[in-house]
Amino acid sequence: QVQLVESGGGLVQAGGSLRLSCAASGRTFSSYAMGWFRQAPAKEREFVAAISWNGYSTLYADSVKGRFTISRDISKNTVYLQMNSLKPDDTAVYYCAQSMRTYGIGSTFAREYNYWGQGTQVTVSS
Repeated sequence: QVQLVESGGGLVQAGGSLRLSCAASGRTFSSYAMGWFRQAPAKEREFVAAISWNGYSTLYADSVKGRFTISRDISKNTVYLQMNSLKPDDTAVYYCAQSMRTYGIGSTFAREYNYWGQGTQVTVSS
């Protein structure tokens, strides 16, 4: 059974940084693209970033481009989201997800991911 465990969330002031981690287990991590999504109160879950199975290709939402960086460490079965220049609008629960397709480049659509973590809260104060 695939398990995704996020960590690294917390409270930070606007302009600050956080690094989220997502440790994966249960199937060959290196064969699957990974993604990060977020959901703010009373809003729908939205795409944040994705990384291809081999780490060579990345996708970002326009709202985080230039501020967030997604990466993966195959030796640790972990995907990261480095978040810089954080804004209050970034406040949300952040989820990592694993693609349902092998050897893919990742997707902006939540329906393309079939395993999800439990989420980690990120709060940015103004």
